Amino acid sequence: MENSDTNTGQGSPGDSSGDSPRKDDYEKVCFLCRRPESKAGKMIELPSNINICTDCMQKSFDSMNNGTTNYSELMQNMPNISMVDLSSVQNRVPEKQRLKKKKQKEEEPKQKFTMKDVPAPHRIKAQLDEYVIGQEQAKKVMSVAVYNHYKRVLSDYNDGIEIEKSNMLMIGPTGSGKTYMVQTLAKLLDVPLAITDATSLTEAGYIGDDIESVVSKLLAAADNDVERAEHGIIFVDEIDKIAKKKNTNQRDVSGEAVQQGMLKLLEGADIEVPVGANSKNAMVPLTTVNTRNILFICGGAFPDLEEVIKERLNKQASIGFRSDLKDKYDKEPDILSRVTLEDLRKFGMVPEFLGRLPIVFTLQELTEDMLVSILKEPKNAILKQYKKLLAMDEVKLEFDDGALHAIAERALLKDTGARALRAIIEEYMLDIMYEIPKDDNIGEVIITREYIEHTGGPRILLRGQEMALLEEHK
Repeated sequence: MENSDTNTGQGSPGDSSGDSPRKDDYEKVCFLCRRPESKAGKMIELPSNINICTDCMQKSFDSMNNGTTNYSELMQNMPNISMVDLSSVQNRVPEKQRLKKKKQKEEEPKQKFTMKDVPAPHRIKAQLDEYVIGQEQAKKVMSVAVYNHYKRVLSDYNDGIEIEKSNMLMIGPTGSGKTYMVQTLAKLLDVPLAITDATSLTEAGYIGDDIESVVSKLLAAADNDVERAEHGIIFVDEIDKIAKKKNTNQRDVSGEAVQQGMLKLLEGADIEVPVGANSKNAMVPLTTVNTRNILFICGGAFPDLEEVIKERLNKQASIGFRSDLKDKYDKEPDILSRVTLEDLRKFGMVPEFLGRLPIVFTLQELTEDMLVSILKEPKNAILKQYKKLLAMDEVKLEFDDGALHAIAERALLKDTGARALRAIIEEYMLDIMYEIPKDDNIGEVIITREYIEHTGGPRILLRGQEMALLEEHK
């Protein structure tokens, strides 16, 4: 019986059923900087049970390459260096100072991406309607394009018919909802989303972000799951900032060169990207991501594009006997909707780049009524957020129509679209959010136009006063 017990290893320190912790329960600690693996990242294992993090290893290589010390002579002059047991130094870290590994959650089996995961265009638009006010045409175009894109991803090529990618170009004034629409769309489809700014991109070899960095951001958003990242969405904002620079003889490293560099990404190519980092270096592992099935959506305000469109339309209208006035299109509110690929080419976009963005659509500039609707109608409208905050103090919050229109009028003056709404409301709600918790008798706060225009204050109703007012109206 004793032999059989010994063979099964009962009571051994490494037994998970015993009380003593196993060696594997603790994180590896860097021999040089003493950071645990959860902070320093993957460790490099050396003989004698020594672990070194990638940062310290890189610093060691750099100092050896840049220094003047002859390490071979140093080793010869220290014959007893082999007698030093470095593993004992490693193990001097007190047990109480060593971090235990976080318990890994049991991974659920991955579900394969199918057409059942992609709702029909009318359902996509209906879900967008719950969060995005107006922009009916843009939501319709985007819903169809996304649906067709994922049909392409899951289609069979055995019949020889290959569907082209449905990459999109969104044109609209600042604050019209370009980024918000893409964010909402990614949430509805439950696919990873990476948002990057084209202004930081430069040609490879120059200071700035490489073009491939947009794919590394998507990989990070997909928790380093390559297969999931290859079905994701990349939104490149401020795309108008990489237009060709006019009247310059210098190398255009952040304009035309970036457009040329993005061609292979948009069309589909195998890209080597660093895992867990934004830039490639010797100590960061690389993986390959194929961009063939990644949906690219580019967006920009294109501030001077309206003048290019007006110039083309005025030139067409001034030819012939029945020519129109040259200022006919100067006051047209939705002039961006008349954009053509030729207008974008004149603006500075490379024809090959535009050819890989087959779906071009515009967003309307927000009106006062649209801003009022944005304040109160979406599922996560800012007014609903503040009502919820005050409801936690058992106080009811209301905004009268005059106040909503006054806020929208102020937002229009700032000329930053829907972005201005939150800043304005934050300004007016600061004092209310500060004063309300002081008095438990306050039952309702009504924000009035006078309060927004600084000609009066909000209406405050005490608890029980609301019922009295209801009885007066009967």
